Amino acid sequence: MIAESTDSVNFEYSETQRMVAESARDFAEQFIRPHVMEWDASQTFPVEVFKKAGEYGFMGVLVPVALGGSGMGYHEYIAIIEEISKVDPGIGLSVAAHNSLCTNHILLFGDEEQKQRWIPKLATAEWIGAWGLTEHNTGSDAGGMNTTAKKDGDHWVLNGAKNFITHGISGDVAVIIARTGEKGDSRGMTAFVVEKGTPGFSSGKKEDKLGMRASETAELIFEDCRIPDGNRLGPVGEGFIQSMKVLDGGRISIGALSLGVAKGAFEASLKYSKERVQFGKPISAFQGISFKLAEMATEIEAAELMVHKAGFLKNAGKPVTQQSAMAKMYASEVCVRVANEAVQIHGGYGYIREFPVEKFYRDAKLCTIGEGTTEIQKVVISKNLLK
Repeated sequence: MIAESTDSVNFEYSETQRMVAESARDFAEQFIRPHVMEWDASQTFPVEVFKKAGEYGFMGVLVPVALGGSGMGYHEYIAIIEEISKVDPGIGLSVAAHNSLCTNHILLFGDEEQKQRWIPKLATAEWIGAWGLTEHNTGSDAGGMNTTAKKDGDHWVLNGAKNFITHGISGDVAVIIARTGEKGDSRGMTAFVVEKGTPGFSSGKKEDKLGMRASETAELIFEDCRIPDGNRLGPVGEGFIQSMKVLDGGRISIGALSLGVAKGAFEASLKYSKERVQFGKPISAFQGISFKLAEMATEIEAAELMVHKAGFLKNAGKPVTQQSAMAKMYASEVCVRVANEAVQIHGGYGYIREFPVEKFYRDAKLCTIGEGTTEIQKVVISKNLLK
């Protein structure tokens, strides 16, 4: 949408960005669309599809080529998440979480040895990544976490549990934020990498969700889980600060996911409104419907510009906290409104599984909750405004 330019803003995709978007579109049509409702009904997390996405370069989009990634920027990344999410937002969510949370945390804050150890496996989807910040009693209040990491010689011992973790069962490696200081101290938490199979590290129950059902969500449990100090990411006490920086990029991901949901619901509605005949003419001919479509399209356009502006700032290495929070907040609320109107346009058919908007309606709501609720985005934005 917004390609970099030295002298002006360019609102066209570059040729590379266009090719990347087409590749993601083809991938989604070939490997995802035939199974969407089957995976939704059975709540299947299709690991093989993510392995295939790794072959396409979609699991290490922002990772340098030298580390096995695609070496692309945020505009390409937004396009990939958007195109996949137009077909199945659940798959889009998992691709986003793998890229922007687990992989990106190691990429941003790991030392060279740690990057070489984990990033190539994540970037190719040889390994699936998870990221653990949220706990049962600490959602928005992440600083109040109960999971602890205590130093024992040259090891750390983790105890506690994380919940609502994407890839909590199928993930091969997880970045975990644990308390190493006082509760509530923003410098009292530290980030660690824990590999599957580590004694004392296990998965708990899989959540039965309203939407995004092809994206696995489960508990992570730590019971005297010993990991070497070499698995610590960055200095002791920096885990929460690191997480906030990781979430700056993660919110762009959810903005892109929201765009995919909104566009998928809108395109289905536009098509249906031209085909559905009432009182002798297509329902798109009625102002009540055509105005809904006009409003949906306008809000999607505004959200798209905001998300790509955040991507532009991220690519340029400029501060992005406020813009990514604004983009995430607005795009996620837009996708809920668009999905709601899509069901309304479809009438009774919008309420049954035979038509795609029923699923977009269920999937949309997560976008206003995950990676910081709408209310938390307002806290972030207002704090920046009032500095």
